[in-house]
Amino acid sequence: MTLPAHAGLDAIAADPAGAVIGLDYDGTLSPIVPDPAAARVHPGVPGVLAALAPLVRAVVIVTGRPPRTALALGEVPGGPSLADVPGLVILGHYGLERWEDGRLTAPPPPPGLDLVRARLPQLLGGLDGVWIEDKDRAVAVHTRRCADPAGALEALRGPVAALAEEAGLAVEPGRMVLELRPAGMDKGQALSAFLAERDARSVMFVGDDLGDLAAFDAVESAGIPGVRVCSGSTEVTALAERADVVVDGPDGVVAFLGDLVARLGKPSASGRA
Repeated sequence: MTLPAHAGLDAIAADPAGAVIGLDYDGTLSPIVPDPAAARVHPGVPGVLAALAPLVRAVVIVTGRPPRTALALGEVPGGPSLADVPGLVILGHYGLERWEDGRLTAPPPPPGLDLVRARLPQLLGGLDGVWIEDKDRAVAVHTRRCADPAGALEALRGPVAALAEEAGLAVEPGRMVLELRPAGMDKGQALSAFLAERDARSVMFVGDDLGDLAAFDAVESAGIPGVRVCSGSTEVTALAERADVVVDGPDGVVAFLGDLVARLGKPSASGRA
């Protein structure tokens, strides 16, 4: 693919050392699969991010997963891994956890999760194919394995929301998943704080799911040139409607990032600082 004409991309190319490149994980850097524990990174991702990272101010993954899970799934047999990307930062659990330079920082888990772990099995008992993913600081309810995934998800919205309210947690909807997690942080807040921390002069964020809408909001409100990229799918269209660029899933993300690396690597790209 070739990069489309866009003022935000022009700004990144003119001053790559001021650019922050933000990326979601599931559905963006890895394909969506029935078992999230098997959602390994697209094999082209570590290499293209390793090539991109030295050209820009920062590459940051903003994900609902724990950072160490993203790192474990980011290993490519016989090749580079996400941990090999120079200067990579992972903001996990929507920004509550941070991995950088091999170090993990995180607050204690919220006490409401114990109530959720105790009550969810009873709440889900009558639905075949629904299963629970424990993320340590969040709990996700998946319906992708159900005979009617969308119908099961809709049926669970009310009961899961009621349980989350009782536990003092927020519900994050996604692609055939409802995640119960601590309130007070989302991908937009995490990205905005990171942009301020790095004194970014331009920003791009790539995502695929409803939780990434907050990051798109952060790009729009940052007050610097920005690009919103959607890793497209038939399951979620809200992001594509808000995106400046739509690519075809993780394959398209890798191709897009590869073209960005090629453009930034040209002698005309300037502004190193």
